Amino acid sequence: MANSRTKSTRTTPSAQPVVPVGNITGGVDTHKDFHVAAAKDSLGRNLGTQKFTATAAGYPALLAWLRVFGPVELVGIEGTGCYGAGLTTHLRTEGIEVVEVNRPNRQKRRRQGKSDVKDAIAAAAAAQSGEATAAPRPRTGPIESVRVIKETRDMLVKARTAAVNTLHSLIVTAPAPLRETLTGMTHNVLIGHCADYTAPILPVKHSRGHTRAQAVTRLTDSLLDATQTVSMMLGELARIIQHHNQRIHELDTCLHTLVTRIAPATSGLFGVGPGRAAQLLITAGDHTDRIHSEPAFATLTGVAPQECSSGDNQDNHRLSRAGDRQANSVLYQIVLTRLASHQPTRDYITTRHRPGTKMTKKHLIRCLKRYLAREIYPRLMTDLTNLHKHHPTP
Repeated sequence: MANSRTKSTRTTPSAQPVVPVGNITGGVDTHKDFHVAAAKDSLGRNLGTQKFTATAAGYPALLAWLRVFGPVELVGIEGTGCYGAGLTTHLRTEGIEVVEVNRPNRQKRRRQGKSDVKDAIAAAAAAQSGEATAAPRPRTGPIESVRVIKETRDMLVKARTAAVNTLHSLIVTAPAPLRETLTGMTHNVLIGHCADYTAPILPVKHSRGHTRAQAVTRLTDSLLDATQTVSMMLGELARIIQHHNQRIHELDTCLHTLVTRIAPATSGLFGVGPGRAAQLLITAGDHTDRIHSEPAFATLTGVAPQECSSGDNQDNHRLSRAGDRQANSVLYQIVLTRLASHQPTRDYITTRHRPGTKMTKKHLIRCLKRYLAREIYPRLMTDLTNLHKHHPTP
């Protein structure tokens, strides 16, 4: 008797479109030229993904696509301070709440793979679950102006320092007659003297034939002489330093004018000034969600005391290495300025300093930085409140 088996057929229902429920949460994986968006409903179901150009026309198109599914409640964006800066500004201008999403966990990425679509869906999930809560840094308004001026100035200062170091290195190894000529000069005199050295005479760009051949020969002959070559390079470096000095002076004027206008209370404190107040404004503007109180500001700037008690050694505190290190550096510079010319600060050190105990000068400087944060906080908050009142950010 033949065994016959009956094959059971299983009917697969056709996929039905998901009907969104509740408010919509978006997630965006940002790139230089395009963004990939994902949408989830209030039940956490994926509603779809779409790719948009990273342009002024692509931002409203992305938001319009999300709104097709329903009212948009929240959007999580990866890279709000980089490729997602423009989209973040547009969404906040439209009244959409935006949160910064960190890169996906590397272990999870290794297990599940990586794609732009997966990253966008993960961004939406992180925003919806509450895992991503950080507010994006504002990229508009006066504080952004302070940031870009200061970043440009700091870059020029680093470039000038590199040029000065290279110039002194060349002088050390220069031929003896040239080195002896430059020995003993002050910095400004040295730069001015080197700037007068002849620059290399290059062939005219569009010259041809005999004229160009003569120019190339003259240039080659001058470069064959090591002393002449070193002097020409010293001249190039000196002129670069002079150029950077001029640009830095111009940016300092811009920075001081702007900071004095928007933060008069902070910049008016003894030892602060517009230059140091600029960094405090940038730090506070980047972390407005973290400076809800004076102790929070101290933690943000890395001056909150860190307890390190153990056994018989109680009531000990150590240096904090957390917080914004640039703001911490500014507080340290202010304390040093006050130690040099602020009598109440000098009296504090004189009274409290006890060699051979934990009341060392370094410990007292850490205490002064904490007191300084307490002094700066209310004035900084006053300046920020007035700034947001007259220049509200989206």
